[in-house]
Amino acid sequence: MIASLLIAIVVFLIFTFPATWLLMLFFGNLHLGLSYWGTFPLGILVSVQLGAVASRANAARLETI
Repeated sequence: MIASLLIAIVVFLIFTFPATWLLMLFFGNLHLGLSYWGTFPLGILVSVQLGAVASRANAARLETI
């Protein structure tokens, strides 16, 4: 149980890393100087939105076949 929870947390951090890192670059260009943990909540939201858009686009593509 604990091992699966730790694996889930690690996988979650890995999957949200690209969006969070890109947000860090964006906010760095605005000279806000946010850390990884400062942009992490917004990175989660962006990752969820990208996943929702991708799944909706995939579902629409499958309906036309």
